[in-house]
Amino acid sequence: MPTLVACLSTGKGTWTEVLKLLSVPSWNKVFLITTSFGQEHFTPKPNIQVVVIDPAQEVTVLVEQIKKQLQGKITDFEIALNLASGSGKEHLALLEAVLELGLNFRLVTWQKGRMEVLGLRK
Repeated sequence: MPTLVACLSTGKGTWTEVLKLLSVPSWNKVFLITTSFGQEHFTPKPNIQVVVIDPAQEVTVLVEQIKKQLQGKITDFEIALNLASGSGKEHLALLEAVLELGLNFRLVTWQKGRMEVLGLRK
């Protein structure tokens, strides 16, 4: 899974998990779904693209905003997806956009000092 897509939005302390996931060296591409606040307060690195959404919009509008900014940029069969940060509305929109783009995904989290792929636990 060389591509990570993650929400980087609201929720006290949730940026920490996302930032730790960004430290995993295997990502070829990273897409952070964020608000204008996130865009202003996060300094992206070369392989990180910021996808800005307006959380005041309806879910269907958010889906289109995300799809438009991701369209044609992800060529992987499967992506890593993190929803630790953000609101339920943002999560719904991101999940729907990923599904409408035809992407398969694995949920990832940061736990016990390392990235864990949920569903693949031993």
